[in-house]
Amino acid sequence: HAKRLAEEYGLSSIDRAGATEEYAFQYIGYDGPHTTLQEKKASFIKSLEKLEKGRRYLFLDHPAYDDDEMSTVHHIGYENVAADRQGVTDMLNSPEVKDAIQKLGIKLIDINALTKQLPRTQASKKFSKAADKYLAAVEQSKQDLHSIMVLKDGKVIFEKWMSSGKENEPHVLNSVSKTFTSAAVGLAIAEGKLNLTDKVISFFPDKLPAKVSENLSKLTVRHLLTMNTGHEKDPSKLRNTEKDWEQAFLHSDFPRQPGTIFCYNSLATYMLSAIVQKVTGQKLSEYLYPRLFRPLGINNVRWQESPTGINAGGWGLYLKTEDLAKMGQLLLQGGQWNGRQVLPAEWVREMSSAQVPCVPAGRNSDALPEMMKNAKKSDWLQGYGYQMWRCRHNAFRADGAAGQYIIVIPDKNAVVVTTANIGNMQAEIDLIWKHILPAL
Repeated sequence: HAKRLAEEYGLSSIDRAGATEEYAFQYIGYDGPHTTLQEKKASFIKSLEKLEKGRRYLFLDHPAYDDDEMSTVHHIGYENVAADRQGVTDMLNSPEVKDAIQKLGIKLIDINALTKQLPRTQASKKFSKAADKYLAAVEQSKQDLHSIMVLKDGKVIFEKWMSSGKENEPHVLNSVSKTFTSAAVGLAIAEGKLNLTDKVISFFPDKLPAKVSENLSKLTVRHLLTMNTGHEKDPSKLRNTEKDWEQAFLHSDFPRQPGTIFCYNSLATYMLSAIVQKVTGQKLSEYLYPRLFRPLGINNVRWQESPTGINAGGWGLYLKTEDLAKMGQLLLQGGQWNGRQVLPAEWVREMSSAQVPCVPAGRNSDALPEMMKNAKKSDWLQGYGYQMWRCRHNAFRADGAAGQYIIVIPDKNAVVVTTANIGNMQAEIDLIWKHILPAL
């Protein structure tokens, strides 16, 4: 029953038969007496010294505090429960144990990583050589790459953190956030809370201008998703001066009919976030937690909010590199994860397909005829889906300013993820196409 419930709710379950084989770990305890704090420290360190390299272990004891709540807990023959469990807490936090863990080169992971980490496998010699050349090219180009993770056939074959990137620290994602917002929209549509054809003004009757223009009245959820709002210039700077971003967006100028012009627009994605919150009663981070984040094993999610308490949607999400790789793998698998349909397959197809022609941020599609002369060399002219870009090589991606990428390459059954602080993102992805792609 425990396993069934864990699977149903996307939770980890390790205290059961078969868990050690399923998650490839073994239990360890104290190697010696452990009544006093000193005995606990000595016996635990002795146990650590016997661990084998490359294996995973779970130390099982019950840390707690010797406080009023714990002092009420006792058993016959074990009356000093509170004091004993305070000893476990003190042992785990002691300088001696921390020093031993560091000296022995032991890596600590949480239960989430133990049970929901992506599988790893050895890369081919061909790929290893290509990865070395890629990293050398990154260094030679003076690109400030923070991390890269490559998945092939659902397994991590390469991962590296450098510069200010850290494996266990969430990284700013900038506009990669948009793809997660799109996922929330797709889920809300699947649950009958929303439609692509819903008019945007219908969600904000109290924030509309005195006179609603014809173009604004035609604006739909799909127009927001495809950056076809009717703007000729991105109105997103309004968030720097206005406190009510929904009202600022709705009061901005819509000179074109929605659906007739592409103009990259982060405030449009914010409006999607506001709409999802309207129809679900939850912020994006709350709504996505049981539906997307928990099934994938993504925790400690942080998403910036507007002055009115709405997740930014188009930016402001912080996740770890492996979290991005999981999202990429989910999209590659058509929304399936461990045999469960987490995102609707049709929505994944739509969000990753070329729905509209597109141009880079800062321009609008009036410039498309001129820019298409360079289409063979650009990954910003291949079409735009629902908050995702099409790439060359029949790939698609989420991308965020300064070099954040989730690149999904169906033809290679592969995913490439980067975090960075790189201004020239075309140069960044060009090195991936040159060195990583041919070796997959």
